[in-house]
Amino acid sequence: MLDKLKLLAKDTAIYGSSTILARGLNYVLVPLYANLLNTFDNGVHALIYANIALANVLFAYGMETSYLKVASDDARSGGDSARCFSTAVISLLLTSTAFTACILFFAPGIAELIGLSANQKEFIRYAAIILWFDAMLVIPFADLRLKRKAVQFAIARVFGVVAVVITAFVLIVHFNAGLKGAFIANIVGSSISLLIVLPVFRQFRRFFSSDTLREMLRIGLPYVPTGIAGLLVHLIDRNVLIRMRLEDIERIYGSGYAQSDIVGIYGRVAAFGILLQLFIQVFRFAWQPFFLQHAEDPEAKKLFRYVLSISTVFAMVIALAGTFYVPDLIRYQYFDRLYILPPAYWIGLSILPWIFFSYIFDMISTNLTAGILITGSTRYLPVVTFAGAGVTTVVCLWLVPLMGMEGAAVAILAGTVVMSICMGYFSLKVYPNRYEWRKLLLLFVIGVVCTRLPVTAGIQGIWFETVLTICYLGIILVVFRNEVNYVLKLLGSKVKSKANNE
Repeated sequence: MLDKLKLLAKDTAIYGSSTILARGLNYVLVPLYANLLNTFDNGVHALIYANIALANVLFAYGMETSYLKVASDDARSGGDSARCFSTAVISLLLTSTAFTACILFFAPGIAELIGLSANQKEFIRYAAIILWFDAMLVIPFADLRLKRKAVQFAIARVFGVVAVVITAFVLIVHFNAGLKGAFIANIVGSSISLLIVLPVFRQFRRFFSSDTLREMLRIGLPYVPTGIAGLLVHLIDRNVLIRMRLEDIERIYGSGYAQSDIVGIYGRVAAFGILLQLFIQVFRFAWQPFFLQHAEDPEAKKLFRYVLSISTVFAMVIALAGTFYVPDLIRYQYFDRLYILPPAYWIGLSILPWIFFSYIFDMISTNLTAGILITGSTRYLPVVTFAGAGVTTVVCLWLVPLMGMEGAAVAILAGTVVMSICMGYFSLKVYPNRYEWRKLLLLFVIGVVCTRLPVTAGIQGIWFETVLTICYLGIILVVFRNEVNYVLKLLGSKVKSKANNE
Protein backbone atom coordinates (compact mmCIF):
# COMPACT_ATOMS: atom_id res chain seq x y z
CA MET A 1 0.00 0.00 0.00
CA LEU A 2 2.90 2.32 0.69
CA ASP A 3 4.01 2.09 -2.94
CA LYS A 4 0.56 3.11 -4.10
CA LEU A 5 0.47 6.05 -1.72
CA LYS A 6 3.85 7.06 -3.11
CA LEU A 7 2.41 6.93 -6.63
CA LEU A 8 -0.52 9.13 -5.60
CA ALA A 9 1.87 11.49 -3.82
CA LYS A 10 4.10 11.72 -6.90
CA ASP A 11 1.23 12.60 -9.23
CA THR A 12 -0.20 14.99 -6.67
CA ALA A 13 3.19 16.71 -6.39
CA ILE A 14 3.41 17.23 -10.15
CA TYR A 15 -0.17 18.34 -10.54
CA GLY A 16 0.23 20.34 -7.35
CA SER A 17 3.32 22.26 -8.40
CA SER A 18 1.76 23.18 -11.74
CA THR A 19 -1.61 24.06 -10.25
CA ILE A 20 -0.08 26.08 -7.42
CA LEU A 21 2.14 27.92 -9.89
CA ALA A 22 -0.74 28.50 -12.31
CA ARG A 23 -3.22 29.61 -9.66
CA GLY A 24 -0.50 31.56 -7.88
CA LEU A 25 0.20 33.50 -11.05
CA ASN A 26 -3.51 33.89 -11.64
CA TYR A 27 -3.85 35.16 -8.09
CA VAL A 28 -1.67 38.12 -9.05
CA LEU A 29 -4.76 39.31 -10.88
CA VAL A 30 -6.75 39.67 -7.63
CA PRO A 31 -4.74 42.62 -6.23
CA LEU A 32 -4.27 43.93 -9.78
CA TYR A 33 -8.00 44.09 -10.40
CA ALA A 34 -8.73 45.23 -6.83
CA ASN A 35 -6.32 48.15 -7.09
CA LEU A 36 -6.87 49.20 -10.71
CA LEU A 37 -10.59 48.54 -11.14
CA ASN A 38 -13.26 49.98 -8.86
CA THR A 39 -15.43 47.80 -6.65
CA PHE A 40 -18.32 48.10 -9.13
CA ASP A 41 -16.30 46.69 -12.04
CA ASN A 42 -14.90 44.00 -9.75
CA GLY A 43 -18.48 43.08 -8.93
CA VAL A 44 -19.37 42.71 -12.61
CA HIS A 45 -16.25 40.59 -13.14
CA ALA A 46 -16.95 38.36 -10.11
CA LEU A 47 -20.59 37.85 -11.08
CA ILE A 48 -19.87 36.93 -14.70
CA TYR A 49 -17.07 34.55 -13.76
CA ALA A 50 -19.30 32.87 -11.20
CA ASN A 51 -21.78 32.20 -13.98
CA ILE A 52 -19.00 31.15 -16.37
CA ALA A 53 -18.16 28.43 -13.86
CA LEU A 54 -21.79 27.30 -13.90
CA ALA A 55 -21.99 27.39 -17.68
CA ASN A 56 -18.77 25.38 -17.94
CA VAL A 57 -20.68 22.43 -16.49
CA LEU A 58 -23.27 22.66 -19.27
CA PHE A 59 -20.62 23.02 -21.95
CA ALA A 60 -18.69 19.95 -20.72
CA TYR A 61 -21.77 17.89 -19.62
CA GLY A 62 -19.69 15.45 -17.60
CA MET A 63 -17.44 14.41 -20.49
CA GLU A 64 -14.23 14.77 -18.49
CA THR A 65 -15.19 12.17 -15.88
CA SER A 66 -16.94 9.89 -18.36
CA TYR A 67 -13.95 9.98 -20.70
CA LEU A 68 -11.63 9.01 -17.83
CA LYS A 69 -13.91 6.09 -16.99
CA VAL A 70 -14.61 4.81 -20.53
CA ALA A 71 -11.07 5.35 -21.83
CA SER A 72 -9.52 3.64 -18.79
CA ASP A 73 -11.87 0.65 -19.29
CA ASP A 74 -10.87 0.50 -22.97
CA ALA A 75 -7.19 0.61 -22.06
CA ARG A 76 -7.55 -2.32 -19.65
CA SER A 77 -9.46 -4.37 -22.22
CA GLY A 78 -7.05 -3.56 -25.07
CA GLY A 79 -9.50 -1.37 -26.97
CA ASP A 80 -8.74 1.56 -29.29
CA SER A 81 -8.60 4.69 -27.12
CA ALA A 82 -8.37 6.91 -30.22
CA ARG A 83 -11.99 6.11 -31.05
CA CYS A 84 -13.14 7.16 -27.62
CA PHE A 85 -11.05 10.34 -27.87
CA SER A 86 -12.40 11.24 -31.30
CA THR A 87 -16.01 10.65 -30.33
CA ALA A 88 -15.70 12.86 -27.25
CA VAL A 89 -13.94 15.69 -29.13
CA ILE A 90 -16.47 15.75 -31.97
CA SER A 91 -19.36 15.78 -29.52
CA LEU A 92 -17.92 18.68 -27.53
CA LEU A 93 -16.98 20.65 -30.65
CA LEU A 94 -20.53 20.51 -32.02
CA THR A 95 -22.33 21.28 -28.78
CA SER A 96 -19.97 24.00 -27.53
CA THR A 97 -20.16 25.82 -30.87
CA ALA A 98 -23.96 25.74 -30.75
CA PHE A 99 -24.04 26.94 -27.11
CA THR A 100 -21.60 29.75 -27.87
CA ALA A 101 -23.66 30.96 -30.82
CA CYS A 102 -26.77 31.09 -28.61
CA ILE A 103 -25.01 33.13 -25.93
CA LEU A 104 -23.60 35.59 -28.50
CA PHE A 105 -27.09 36.14 -29.94
CA PHE A 106 -28.97 36.43 -26.64
CA ALA A 107 -26.26 38.35 -24.75
CA PRO A 108 -28.42 41.39 -23.79
CA GLY A 109 -31.13 39.21 -22.27
CA ILE A 110 -28.61 37.03 -20.45
CA ALA A 111 -26.97 40.15 -18.96
CA GLU A 112 -30.30 41.27 -17.49
CA LEU A 113 -31.10 37.75 -16.33
CA ILE A 114 -28.03 37.57 -14.09
CA GLY A 115 -28.56 41.04 -12.61
CA LEU A 116 -26.60 43.30 -14.98
CA SER A 117 -27.80 45.84 -17.50
CA ALA A 118 -28.29 45.11 -21.21
CA ASN A 119 -25.49 47.54 -22.16
CA GLN A 120 -23.01 45.18 -20.46
CA LYS A 121 -23.72 42.56 -23.11
CA GLU A 122 -20.17 42.75 -24.50
CA PHE A 123 -18.84 41.08 -21.34
CA ILE A 124 -21.36 38.26 -21.81
CA ARG A 125 -20.06 37.76 -25.35
CA TYR A 126 -16.48 37.63 -24.13
CA ALA A 127 -17.62 35.01 -21.62
CA ALA A 128 -19.11 32.92 -24.44
CA ILE A 129 -15.76 32.78 -26.24
CA ILE A 130 -13.99 31.83 -23.00
CA LEU A 131 -16.50 29.01 -22.51
CA TRP A 132 -15.85 27.65 -26.02
CA PHE A 133 -12.10 27.45 -25.44
CA ASP A 134 -12.60 25.84 -22.03
CA ALA A 135 -14.84 23.18 -23.56
CA MET A 136 -12.27 22.32 -26.21
CA LEU A 137 -9.63 21.84 -23.51
CA VAL A 138 -11.70 19.31 -21.52
CA ILE A 139 -10.76 16.10 -23.37
CA PRO A 140 -7.08 16.92 -24.07
CA PHE A 141 -6.51 17.69 -20.38
CA ALA A 142 -8.41 14.56 -19.33
CA ASP A 143 -6.34 12.46 -21.75
CA LEU A 144 -3.09 13.82 -20.32
CA ARG A 145 -4.28 12.99 -16.80
CA LEU A 146 -5.35 9.49 -17.79
CA LYS A 147 -2.02 8.72 -19.41
CA ARG A 148 -0.19 10.27 -16.43
CA LYS A 149 1.47 12.89 -18.64
CA ALA A 150 1.49 15.30 -15.76
CA VAL A 151 4.39 17.38 -17.09
CA GLN A 152 2.63 18.18 -20.37
CA PHE A 153 -0.52 18.92 -18.39
CA ALA A 154 1.44 21.29 -16.16
CA ILE A 155 3.07 23.13 -19.06
CA ALA A 156 -0.26 23.79 -20.79
CA ARG A 157 -1.86 25.11 -17.63
CA VAL A 158 1.03 27.27 -16.49
CA PHE A 159 1.75 28.87 -19.86
CA GLY A 160 -1.93 29.63 -20.32
CA VAL A 161 -2.08 31.44 -17.00
CA VAL A 162 1.19 33.28 -17.70
CA ALA A 163 -0.40 34.56 -20.90
CA VAL A 164 -3.48 35.73 -18.97
CA VAL A 165 -1.42 37.62 -16.38
CA ILE A 166 0.86 39.30 -18.92
CA THR A 167 -1.98 40.24 -21.25
CA ALA A 168 -4.13 41.59 -18.41
CA PHE A 169 -1.26 43.67 -17.05
CA VAL A 170 -0.44 45.15 -20.46
CA LEU A 171 -4.06 45.87 -21.42
CA ILE A 172 -5.17 47.33 -18.08
CA VAL A 173 -2.00 49.19 -17.04
CA HIS A 174 -0.60 50.38 -20.36
CA PHE A 175 -3.69 50.60 -22.57
CA ASN A 176 -6.31 51.47 -19.92
CA ALA A 177 -8.58 48.75 -21.28
CA GLY A 178 -10.36 48.44 -17.93
CA LEU A 179 -12.71 45.54 -17.38
CA LYS A 180 -12.64 44.64 -21.07
CA GLY A 181 -8.92 43.91 -20.74
CA ALA A 182 -9.59 41.31 -18.05
CA PHE A 183 -11.86 39.30 -20.34
CA ILE A 184 -9.63 39.60 -23.41
CA ALA A 185 -6.68 38.38 -21.33
CA ASN A 186 -8.57 35.21 -20.40
CA ILE A 187 -9.37 34.51 -24.05
CA VAL A 188 -5.69 34.88 -24.95
CA GLY A 189 -4.64 32.54 -22.12
CA SER A 190 -7.15 29.85 -23.09
CA SER A 191 -6.09 29.97 -26.73
CA ILE A 192 -2.43 29.56 -25.71
CA SER A 193 -3.31 26.47 -23.62
CA LEU A 194 -5.20 24.99 -26.57
CA LEU A 195 -2.22 25.54 -28.86
CA ILE A 196 0.08 23.77 -26.40
CA VAL A 197 -2.13 20.65 -26.17
CA LEU A 198 -2.57 20.38 -29.96
CA PRO A 199 -0.16 17.38 -30.09
CA VAL A 200 -2.75 15.43 -28.10
CA PHE A 201 -5.05 15.71 -31.11
CA ARG A 202 -2.69 13.55 -33.19
CA GLN A 203 -4.72 10.55 -32.05
CA PHE A 204 -7.87 12.14 -33.47
CA ARG A 205 -9.57 10.10 -36.18
CA ARG A 206 -12.55 10.92 -38.36
CA PHE A 207 -14.57 8.47 -36.35
CA PHE A 208 -17.73 8.86 -34.30
CA SER A 209 -19.31 6.02 -32.31
CA SER A 210 -22.86 6.58 -31.14
CA ASP A 211 -22.53 3.60 -28.78
CA THR A 212 -19.41 5.10 -27.16
CA LEU A 213 -21.09 8.48 -26.86
CA ARG A 214 -24.16 6.87 -25.34
CA GLU A 215 -21.99 5.16 -22.74
CA MET A 216 -20.15 8.38 -21.92
CA LEU A 217 -23.41 10.29 -21.64
CA ARG A 218 -24.81 7.62 -19.35
CA ILE A 219 -21.89 8.15 -17.00
CA GLY A 220 -21.40 11.88 -17.52
CA LEU A 221 -24.88 13.41 -17.73
CA PRO A 222 -25.65 12.83 -14.03
CA TYR A 223 -22.69 15.14 -13.38
CA VAL A 224 -24.48 18.05 -15.10
CA PRO A 225 -27.14 18.69 -12.46
CA THR A 226 -24.62 17.48 -9.92
CA GLY A 227 -21.96 19.88 -11.14
CA ILE A 228 -24.33 22.83 -11.33
CA ALA A 229 -25.71 22.14 -7.89
CA GLY A 230 -22.22 21.65 -6.51
CA LEU A 231 -21.06 24.96 -7.93
CA LEU A 232 -24.19 26.69 -6.69
CA VAL A 233 -23.01 25.83 -3.20
CA HIS A 234 -20.08 28.20 -3.75
CA LEU A 235 -21.52 30.56 -6.37
CA ILE A 236 -25.18 31.20 -5.56
CA ASP A 237 -23.93 33.80 -3.09
CA ARG A 238 -22.92 36.26 -5.84
CA ASN A 239 -26.27 35.86 -7.56
CA VAL A 240 -28.12 36.58 -4.31
CA LEU A 241 -25.89 39.46 -3.24
CA ILE A 242 -26.39 41.23 -6.60
CA ARG A 243 -30.10 41.33 -5.76
CA MET A 244 -29.78 42.80 -2.24
CA ARG A 245 -32.05 45.73 -1.50
CA LEU A 246 -30.25 49.06 -1.20
CA GLU A 247 -31.96 49.59 2.17
CA ASP A 248 -30.37 46.39 3.52
CA ILE A 249 -26.97 47.35 2.13
CA GLU A 250 -27.16 50.77 3.79
CA ARG A 251 -28.31 49.29 7.10
CA ILE A 252 -25.40 46.80 7.21
CA TYR A 253 -22.56 48.71 5.53
CA GLY A 254 -23.61 52.34 5.42
CA SER A 255 -24.34 54.57 2.45
CA GLY A 256 -22.43 54.73 -0.82
CA TYR A 257 -22.55 51.06 -1.82
CA ALA A 258 -24.39 49.53 -4.78
CA GLN A 259 -25.10 45.83 -5.25
CA SER A 260 -22.14 45.39 -7.61
CA ASP A 261 -19.85 46.97 -5.02
CA ILE A 262 -20.89 44.37 -2.46
CA VAL A 263 -20.39 41.53 -4.97
CA GLY A 264 -16.98 42.95 -5.89
CA ILE A 265 -15.84 43.16 -2.26
CA TYR A 266 -17.19 39.72 -1.45
CA GLY A 267 -15.70 38.13 -4.55
CA ARG A 268 -12.20 39.50 -3.98
CA VAL A 269 -12.13 38.51 -0.30
CA ALA A 270 -13.63 35.07 -0.96
CA ALA A 271 -10.89 34.53 -3.57
CA PHE A 272 -8.50 33.95 -0.68
CA GLY A 273 -10.16 30.56 -0.33
CA ILE A 274 -7.61 29.74 -3.05
CA LEU A 275 -5.43 28.34 -0.26
CA LEU A 276 -7.77 25.39 0.13
CA GLN A 277 -9.16 25.41 -3.40
CA LEU A 278 -5.67 24.71 -4.67
CA PHE A 279 -5.16 21.80 -2.33
CA ILE A 280 -8.50 20.21 -3.20
CA GLN A 281 -8.07 20.75 -6.94
CA VAL A 282 -4.57 19.30 -6.88
CA PHE A 283 -5.79 16.32 -4.91
CA ARG A 284 -8.77 15.76 -7.23
CA PHE A 285 -6.58 15.70 -10.35
CA ALA A 286 -4.54 12.83 -8.94
CA TRP A 287 -7.32 11.16 -6.95
CA GLN A 288 -9.80 10.24 -9.68
CA PRO A 289 -7.40 8.25 -11.89
CA PHE A 290 -5.78 6.79 -8.76
CA PHE A 291 -8.87 5.22 -7.18
CA LEU A 292 -10.13 3.97 -10.55
CA GLN A 293 -6.83 2.18 -11.15
CA HIS A 294 -6.67 0.64 -7.65
CA ALA A 295 -10.35 -0.12 -7.05
CA GLU A 296 -9.79 -3.88 -7.36
CA ASP A 297 -6.81 -4.05 -5.01
CA PRO A 298 -7.31 -6.26 -1.90
CA GLU A 299 -6.42 -3.41 0.46
CA ALA A 300 -8.23 -0.68 -1.49
CA LYS A 301 -10.64 0.24 1.31
CA LYS A 302 -7.88 0.60 3.86
CA LEU A 303 -5.94 2.69 1.38
CA PHE A 304 -8.92 4.97 0.72
CA ARG A 305 -9.55 5.32 4.45
CA TYR A 306 -6.02 6.54 5.05
CA VAL A 307 -6.20 8.93 2.10
CA LEU A 308 -9.41 10.53 3.41
CA SER A 309 -7.98 11.01 6.90
CA ILE A 310 -4.67 12.46 5.70
CA SER A 311 -6.16 14.80 3.09
CA THR A 312 -8.90 16.07 5.42
CA VAL A 313 -6.43 16.77 8.22
CA PHE A 314 -4.26 18.76 5.80
CA ALA A 315 -7.36 20.74 4.80
CA MET A 316 -8.12 21.49 8.45
CA VAL A 317 -4.59 22.78 9.05
CA ILE A 318 -4.75 25.04 6.00
CA ALA A 319 -8.18 26.35 7.07
CA LEU A 320 -6.89 27.18 10.55
CA ALA A 321 -3.75 28.89 9.23
CA GLY A 322 -5.75 30.82 6.64
CA THR A 323 -8.22 32.07 9.23
CA PHE A 324 -5.36 33.28 11.43
CA TYR A 325 -2.92 34.82 8.98
CA VAL A 326 -4.73 35.91 5.79
CA PRO A 327 -6.45 38.97 7.36
CA ASP A 328 -3.06 40.18 8.64
CA LEU A 329 -1.51 39.76 5.18
CA ILE A 330 -4.38 41.67 3.58
CA ARG A 331 -4.17 44.60 6.01
CA TYR A 332 -0.37 44.86 5.87
CA GLN A 333 0.93 47.81 3.86
CA TYR A 334 3.73 46.72 1.53
CA PHE A 335 6.46 49.21 0.56
CA ASP A 336 4.54 51.78 2.64
CA ARG A 337 1.94 52.25 -0.08
CA LEU A 338 0.47 48.98 -1.41
CA TYR A 339 -2.13 46.60 0.00
CA ILE A 340 -3.05 43.18 -1.37
CA LEU A 341 -6.61 44.46 -1.08
CA PRO A 342 -7.25 48.18 -0.52
CA PRO A 343 -9.07 49.23 2.69
CA ALA A 344 -12.37 49.47 0.81
CA TYR A 345 -12.45 45.65 0.78
CA TRP A 346 -11.75 45.09 4.47
CA ILE A 347 -15.42 45.16 5.46
CA GLY A 348 -15.63 41.70 3.89
CA LEU A 349 -12.86 40.03 5.91
CA SER A 350 -15.34 38.52 8.38
CA ILE A 351 -16.39 35.97 5.74
CA LEU A 352 -12.99 34.25 5.64
CA PRO A 353 -13.43 31.69 8.49
CA TRP A 354 -16.73 30.49 7.01
CA ILE A 355 -15.18 30.18 3.53
CA PHE A 356 -12.10 28.31 4.74
CA PHE A 357 -13.98 25.78 6.86
CA SER A 358 -16.49 25.08 4.09
CA TYR A 359 -13.66 23.69 1.95
CA ILE A 360 -12.91 21.04 4.57
CA PHE A 361 -16.25 19.44 3.77
CA ASP A 362 -15.53 19.77 0.06
CA MET A 363 -12.42 17.69 0.64
CA ILE A 364 -14.44 15.01 2.42
CA SER A 365 -16.97 14.91 -0.43
CA THR A 366 -14.17 14.65 -2.98
CA ASN A 367 -12.79 11.58 -1.20
CA LEU A 368 -16.20 9.93 -0.91
CA THR A 369 -16.92 10.18 -4.65
CA ALA A 370 -14.59 7.19 -5.03
CA GLY A 371 -17.25 4.76 -3.83
CA ILE A 372 -19.90 6.33 -6.07
CA LEU A 373 -17.80 6.19 -9.23
CA ILE A 374 -16.21 2.78 -8.60
CA THR A 375 -19.64 1.18 -8.29
CA GLY A 376 -21.12 3.27 -11.11
CA SER A 377 -23.79 4.61 -8.75
CA THR A 378 -23.75 8.12 -10.23
CA ARG A 379 -27.55 8.29 -9.92
CA TYR A 380 -27.03 9.36 -6.31
CA LEU A 381 -24.91 12.38 -7.18
CA PRO A 382 -27.78 14.70 -8.18
CA VAL A 383 -29.49 13.99 -4.85
CA VAL A 384 -26.30 14.82 -2.95
CA THR A 385 -25.50 18.06 -4.67
CA PHE A 386 -29.07 19.32 -4.96
CA ALA A 387 -29.42 18.83 -1.22
CA GLY A 388 -26.33 20.98 -0.69
CA ALA A 389 -27.40 23.58 -3.25
CA GLY A 390 -30.91 23.71 -1.82
CA VAL A 391 -29.66 24.33 1.70
CA THR A 392 -27.17 26.95 0.47
CA THR A 393 -29.86 28.77 -1.50
CA VAL A 394 -32.39 28.77 1.33
CA VAL A 395 -29.87 29.91 3.95
CA CYS A 396 -28.47 32.51 1.55
CA LEU A 397 -31.90 33.98 0.82
CA TRP A 398 -32.61 34.00 4.55
CA LEU A 399 -29.34 35.42 5.90
CA VAL A 400 -28.10 37.78 3.17
CA PRO A 401 -30.78 40.42 3.88
CA LEU A 402 -29.91 40.15 7.61
CA MET A 403 -26.12 39.74 7.54
CA GLY A 404 -25.02 40.67 4.03
CA MET A 405 -21.75 39.08 2.91
CA GLU A 406 -21.30 37.10 6.11
CA GLY A 407 -24.74 35.55 5.65
CA ALA A 408 -23.70 34.34 2.20
CA ALA A 409 -20.54 32.77 3.62
CA VAL A 410 -22.48 31.01 6.39
CA ALA A 411 -24.81 29.62 3.71
CA ILE A 412 -21.84 28.13 1.85
CA LEU A 413 -20.65 26.33 4.97
CA ALA A 414 -24.16 25.00 5.63
CA GLY A 415 -24.44 23.69 2.06
CA THR A 416 -21.08 21.93 2.05
CA VAL A 417 -21.82 20.27 5.39
CA VAL A 418 -25.13 18.90 4.10
CA MET A 419 -23.54 17.77 0.85
CA SER A 420 -20.74 15.86 2.60
CA ILE A 421 -23.25 14.15 4.92
CA CYS A 422 -25.39 13.05 1.97
CA MET A 423 -22.35 11.97 -0.02
CA GLY A 424 -21.18 9.89 2.93
CA TYR A 425 -24.58 8.24 3.30
CA PHE A 426 -24.86 7.13 -0.34
CA SER A 427 -21.17 6.32 -0.82
CA LEU A 428 -21.04 4.07 2.24
CA LYS A 429 -24.31 2.47 1.18
CA VAL A 430 -22.81 1.19 -2.09
CA TYR A 431 -19.16 0.94 -0.99
CA PRO A 432 -18.93 0.38 2.79
CA ASN A 433 -15.80 1.54 4.58
CA ARG A 434 -14.82 2.41 8.15
CA TYR A 435 -13.61 6.00 8.11
CA GLU A 436 -12.34 7.80 11.21
CA TRP A 437 -15.34 10.11 11.56
CA ARG A 438 -15.06 10.60 15.32
CA LYS A 439 -11.42 11.63 15.17
CA LEU A 440 -12.09 14.01 12.27
CA LEU A 441 -15.07 15.57 14.05
CA LEU A 442 -12.97 16.05 17.18
CA LEU A 443 -10.24 17.83 15.21
CA PHE A 444 -12.79 20.00 13.42
CA VAL A 445 -14.38 21.14 16.69
CA ILE A 446 -10.97 21.86 18.21
CA GLY A 447 -10.02 23.85 15.10
CA VAL A 448 -13.17 25.98 15.33
CA VAL A 449 -12.51 26.62 19.02
CA CYS A 450 -8.94 27.67 18.22
CA THR A 451 -10.12 30.22 15.65
CA ARG A 452 -12.46 31.79 18.22
CA LEU A 453 -9.98 31.88 21.10
CA PRO A 454 -8.14 35.09 20.10
CA VAL A 455 -11.45 36.98 20.09
CA THR A 456 -13.02 35.42 23.18
CA ALA A 457 -9.80 35.61 25.19
CA GLY A 458 -9.10 39.15 24.03
CA ILE A 459 -5.56 38.21 23.00
CA GLN A 460 -4.75 39.48 19.53
CA GLY A 461 -1.45 38.95 17.79
CA ILE A 462 0.43 36.64 15.47
CA TRP A 463 2.37 35.12 18.37
CA PHE A 464 -0.82 33.82 20.01
CA GLU A 465 -2.15 32.50 16.70
CA THR A 466 1.16 30.73 16.09
CA VAL A 467 1.02 29.08 19.51
CA LEU A 468 -2.51 27.85 18.80
CA THR A 469 -1.44 26.51 15.40
CA ILE A 470 1.47 24.58 16.93
CA CYS A 471 -0.81 23.15 19.63
CA TYR A 472 -3.28 22.08 16.96
CA LEU A 473 -0.54 20.28 15.04
CA GLY A 474 0.45 18.51 18.24
CA ILE A 475 -3.11 17.31 18.77
CA ILE A 476 -3.17 15.96 15.21
CA LEU A 477 0.01 13.97 15.84
CA VAL A 478 -1.62 12.35 18.84
CA VAL A 479 -5.05 11.67 17.33
CA PHE A 480 -3.78 10.32 13.99
CA ARG A 481 -0.65 8.50 15.03
CA ASN A 482 -1.04 5.67 12.48
CA GLU A 483 -1.63 7.98 9.54
CA VAL A 484 1.29 10.18 10.58
CA ASN A 485 3.54 7.11 10.71
CA TYR A 486 2.48 6.22 7.16
CA VAL A 487 3.32 9.70 5.92
CA LEU A 488 6.70 9.58 7.67
CA LYS A 489 7.43 6.18 6.11
CA LEU A 490 6.45 7.56 2.72
CA LEU A 491 8.77 10.55 3.10
CA GLY A 492 11.53 8.40 4.56
CA SER A 493 11.45 5.91 1.71
CA LYS A 494 11.48 8.75 -0.79
CA VAL A 495 14.55 10.32 0.84
CA LYS A 496 16.28 6.94 1.05
CA SER A 497 15.53 6.16 -2.59
CA LYS A 498 16.91 9.54 -3.64
CA ALA A 499 20.06 8.96 -1.59
CA ASN A 500 20.61 5.54 -3.15
CA ASN A 501 20.23 6.97 -6.63
CA GLU A 502 22.84 9.57 -5.85
